[in-house]
Amino acid sequence: MNPLNNKIALITGASSGIGKACAAAFAAAGARVILSARRKNRLLELSADLKAKHGAETFIIELDVRDNKAVTLAFNRLPDEWQSIDVLVNNAGLSRGLDKLHEGSIEDWEEMIDTNVKGLLYVSRVVVPGMVARKSGTIVNIGSIAGHEVYPKGNVYCATKHAVDALTKGLRMDLVDTPIRVCTVDPGLVQTEFSEVRFRGDTERAKITYKGYKPLQPEDIADAVMFCASAPPHVQIAEVLILPTAQSSTTLVHKVL
Repeated sequence: MNPLNNKIALITGASSGIGKACAAAFAAAGARVILSARRKNRLLELSADLKAKHGAETFIIELDVRDNKAVTLAFNRLPDEWQSIDVLVNNAGLSRGLDKLHEGSIEDWEEMIDTNVKGLLYVSRVVVPGMVARKSGTIVNIGSIAGHEVYPKGNVYCATKHAVDALTKGLRMDLVDTPIRVCTVDPGLVQTEFSEVRFRGDTERAKITYKGYKPLQPEDIADAVMFCASAPPHVQIAEVLILPTAQSSTTLVHKVL
């Protein structure tokens, strides 16, 4: 029996990369998928694609997770048939810049903290109480190897991912007396729009990040998320650290150029 068939999965940051791959994986498993992101046009395209390929039922939420009022309003207004969220994938996140801390942009810092930390908190605060009331649910936070190690010039981004790690562990403690599972999937280098966003559209600089080795693909991370979400109810996959074979730490990557 497919444990995800007809379950409701909410994915933030679903318009591209890991979030998009997770949406496809859940749809293929027969889940009903709530697609949340800022770029509505991409969500509409993804929704149509999932319906065509998998016959998936989807619900679109155009949303910036940094806006607490908008987050609260969006999820409190879900139609009755979409309110019982079974799986929450807190995927929305980004990195900006690669600067020494004393030379960094405060605007960049605020965007990363507001998205990676506060956005995760806002969404969790409005979704998790329903899981507690229903005594059922799985939360998967997308962290990073940067939540385990700090690398040069990654200061604030690494701090936000360390915060995701701490919040995941804290939430797991808070929910230990419930059947709800709290998991984190922490990738290394994944070939997504991540570097383009970090370098504000500098595609040539972004390409260098993934040159000379085989990076992870978004589908690899989606597989790990599905592993967490589809495990038997008594099994909690607390933490998955997933790296390309050519990577052993944040800074040690074997490249053949």
